[in-house]
Amino acid sequence: MKIFTSILVILALALIGFNVTLLDFDHLLEGNSVIALIGIVASFCAVFILLIFRMSKIIQERTKNQ
Repeated sequence: MKIFTSILVILALALIGFNVTLLDFDHLLEGNSVIALIGIVASFCAVFILLIFRMSKIIQERTKNQ
């Protein structure tokens, strides 16, 4: 499960990088820039959810061993 979540985090970070290249900083809230901003926010949410999931698995393993 660690490898799977790591791969998903890497993919989400790559998606953030890709969406940053699509931003038009002169017109940030128009056209494709809005779509890129939504993609960046969604990718950040995915990273945070995956990190919370990984931490919950670590806590679950620690409490299971006690």
